[in-house]
Amino acid sequence: MPQKKMTIATQGQGLYEFTAEASRFVRDTGMDEGLLTIFVRHTSCSLLIQENADPDVRRDLTMFFSRLVPPSDDASMRWVIHTLEGPDDMPAHIKSALTAVSIGVPISEGRLTLGTWQGLYLFEHRDQPHRREIVLHISA
Repeated sequence: MPQKKMTIATQGQGLYEFTAEASRFVRDTGMDEGLLTIFVRHTSCSLLIQENADPDVRRDLTMFFSRLVPPSDDASMRWVIHTLEGPDDMPAHIKSALTAVSIGVPISEGRLTLGTWQGLYLFEHRDQPHRREIVLHISA
């Protein structure tokens, strides 16, 4: 079964689209039907299928999660114990737990069956740049 590892370089919190790379992988395998499983190998970022037409959606989602889970040096987060790696680390783990580290997308007629405005995103929850590894795996 075809599998590929890819790396996405992030520049801080936000959504990083990789739909084109995943679509190219599916096309290059020549598989007509199956399931693409996407898995991110980290605990402080996650995966989303989200609108890819209006960049305001990505900005609003980032702002929503920042308000939902502020940095651990915010007064509302005084209960956080895990602060060794900085004030964005434990909130990043919480955001990752609230979203997904693995998603599946059906393949039909050799293409991902994403909707018209859907895209695949790595959701970076840390402030500093990172290199995030994603595994793409097709099962028939």
